Amino acid sequence: MKVNRFVLFFYFSMPVIGLAQNPIIQTNYTADPAPMVYNGKVYLYTSHDEDNSTWFTMDDWRLYTSEDMVNWTDHGAVLDYTAFDWAKMNAWAPAAIERNGKFYMYVPITTRSGMNGIGVAVADSPYGPFRDPLGKPMISERMADIDPAVFIDDDGQAYLYWGNPVCYYVKLNEDMISYEGEIAQFPNTIESFGKRSKEDPRRPTTYEEGPWMYKRGNLYYLIFAAGPISEHIGYSTSNNPTGPLEYQGVVMPTQGAAFTNHPAVIDFKGKTYFFYHNGALPGGGGFTRSVCVEEMKFKKNGDIIQMDMTKGVEEALSTINPYMKNEAETIAWSEGVKSYENDVVGVFITAKKNEAYTKVRNVDFRKEGAGRFTVRVGTTHNGGVTMEVRLDALDGKLIGEIEVPMTGGDDRWALRSLDVKDVNGKHDLYFVFKGKASSDIMFFDYWMFSK
Repeated sequence: MKVNRFVLFFYFSMPVIGLAQNPIIQTNYTADPAPMVYNGKVYLYTSHDEDNSTWFTMDDWRLYTSEDMVNWTDHGAVLDYTAFDWAKMNAWAPAAIERNGKFYMYVPITTRSGMNGIGVAVADSPYGPFRDPLGKPMISERMADIDPAVFIDDDGQAYLYWGNPVCYYVKLNEDMISYEGEIAQFPNTIESFGKRSKEDPRRPTTYEEGPWMYKRGNLYYLIFAAGPISEHIGYSTSNNPTGPLEYQGVVMPTQGAAFTNHPAVIDFKGKTYFFYHNGALPGGGGFTRSVCVEEMKFKKNGDIIQMDMTKGVEEALSTINPYMKNEAETIAWSEGVKSYENDVVGVFITAKKNEAYTKVRNVDFRKEGAGRFTVRVGTTHNGGVTMEVRLDALDGKLIGEIEVPMTGGDDRWALRSLDVKDVNGKHDLYFVFKGKASSDIMFFDYWMFSK
């Protein structure tokens, strides 16, 4: 997130959009990734740019999960700024972590007094509900109090990092909602953060905002959004989580149709992944951003191998089981689809136009294969709305076609089933939505196959 910025767009050419994996979320604009690994799953918390935003219009924080790094399930908004009685506006870049069975979100918000502050919310589940245990900001001393990142070292000591245009840190107490000692700052020196390419008395180094602390072996990596605008991603290393830091260089150069970027790094199932955001979706830009991910690799000496924005993770780490209820909002790629939620079914998707589609990767029907397909769907249109089920491509083998009944709204749903044959082995699964209406073709809640 930014405090004061001008807009300078750098345009980025993605691969053919139907073949892309990045951005990993296409059903809403997302930014400021904050991934957390817990019990064999990645929990990706994000901020949320509102559609057609011309400023940082952001009201809630969303959650997406994945077990394979290619299919992501949308769990909707898990927290918004109105959950904090002291908040005035702005749901900016979050951070999240688990400790002793509790889950903590650290979120920057503009307070009722007009100051920026970092609040903390706590839940018994990574899905929420999250509550404000303090009734006030945990930190609110300066307008620079934005972009938190949280880190627990191997010895159990937790730290919070944040700040624009300098980087602050503090030791957290074991309760994770209070801190020990005084707030400190990494010296904003060229030795710590590298020399800025454009002279700025307020910003003498490349450090801009969005710090993320990552540890590999005994080496600590402080990865950050770096200036000047448009941002790139830089990093510094240390033998201690509180420095001194030594600037190492660029992780990702300035790319993409957004003038900000925001890093995050996790280890998951034996690999290291680097999250960031750009403006690569249709309508995307500096205020309508989208989260992406790349595999991060290192040299033998520990240096990060510089990377570009690419189409993303190509290999799924596991398969999807089709013989269980699968949410329609579990998606590897989609076009013309938006996610919504209500009290009836929770999160669901809406096909916004004719021939919109979703893709689910690496579905394992096994050798015995599937014999029947069931979905929960609905539409407000009277006739002519169908959902095609295809294998491996948009124009791949058609294994079934559902006529979607008029249910009258997204609070009313119908189950529909059909027989299928010759569906075995591993396939990518495409759901293609067709109808003559100009918008909101149909609603889709879940799907499953049976043997």
